[in-house]
Amino acid sequence: MDMLGGISPSEFLRDYWQKKPLVIRQAFPGFQCPVSQDELAGLACEEAVESRIVVEEHNGKPWQLFNGPFTPDRFAEMPEQDWTLLVQGLDHWVPDVADLLEHFRFIPNWRLDDIMASYAPKGGSVGPHYDMYDVFLLQAQGHRRWTFGGKCDHTCPRVEGTPLRILSSWDGEETVVLEPGDMLYLPPGIGHYGVAEDDCITLSVGFRSPTVDDVLTSFTDFLSQRPQADEHLDDPDLQLQDNPGTIGNEVIDRVDAVIREQLGDRRQMALWFGQFTTAPKSMDIVVPAEEPAEPADLEEAIKAHEQLRWNEGSRFAYHEFETDTALFVDGEQYLLKGDAQPLAPLLCAGAYIDMSALAEFAGDEALLGLLTNLYNQGSIYFE
Repeated sequence: MDMLGGISPSEFLRDYWQKKPLVIRQAFPGFQCPVSQDELAGLACEEAVESRIVVEEHNGKPWQLFNGPFTPDRFAEMPEQDWTLLVQGLDHWVPDVADLLEHFRFIPNWRLDDIMASYAPKGGSVGPHYDMYDVFLLQAQGHRRWTFGGKCDHTCPRVEGTPLRILSSWDGEETVVLEPGDMLYLPPGIGHYGVAEDDCITLSVGFRSPTVDDVLTSFTDFLSQRPQADEHLDDPDLQLQDNPGTIGNEVIDRVDAVIREQLGDRRQMALWFGQFTTAPKSMDIVVPAEEPAEPADLEEAIKAHEQLRWNEGSRFAYHEFETDTALFVDGEQYLLKGDAQPLAPLLCAGAYIDMSALAEFAGDEALLGLLTNLYNQGSIYFE
């Protein structure tokens, strides 16, 4: 399947990724939506599922937002048009939707956010806006008219009286109508406005990029949990000052040295980043197995080539050091050494693990223990 419309992944990353939009006709020929609008409404009634409804006008106010979970009666009360239901993290709950992500593995696992479903009757929209993440908009059912183009930021005028970031004076540069199987890629900051032309469902494959604030906050939290964090700033060479209010240069030098020492540990930075970027978005889906397994159970199933796959809400990544490899799964780290190191790239290559290759590790007691742990905590399961 030619998902990028004749463009190779390398060409796409070079010419389009975070640079300019791309319309791809029939990226998924003959695409059939894995969920119906009624199923999306049902999910929106579940406590564990993040959902929202956007109504273009409500009680005289523009673009009003309502957060789920909703009751079935709520959908019975909705007007015939001009509203949208958004269901976040649909890939966490629907395996067939999660399988779509295998087509996007040319983007690193740690960049993936989730797949959001947007259902709208005719006229439904969330208004002209921009996002600060990369997204592939796959038309799954019906037709949606997209107007897009132009770089936007926080200085762009917005509509007042709404909790949403709706652009008030934006025209866009190009307009297309997407039908099932068509896809639109949008880089961060590009204005866009999608309006349903009939009952339609759009699947948004989003890719996250942490803010500098996210990085600094998370990394400093990580450092503060290390044993060295309990140590105090000492000053055995303290000298008499003319004024007790002075903070001397030697104090700043000492603080600077402490911070640089912590930040300069690249191994600790890599271990933190792996845990940070694989922390699951929803812990409600990564739950322990109902029946815990023993290593012998895993060994038997692996040798029988039963298919092992990731939990739909799990995240896998790895980082290679000079002497060992760190495997990251759902915010936890596992250090692999020697002959065990190839297990990390094998487990991280895709949601469906290569069972023939995995069988080579089935006789290793320690690795079976690791796989059993991943199984029992709910990160992997047998189909």
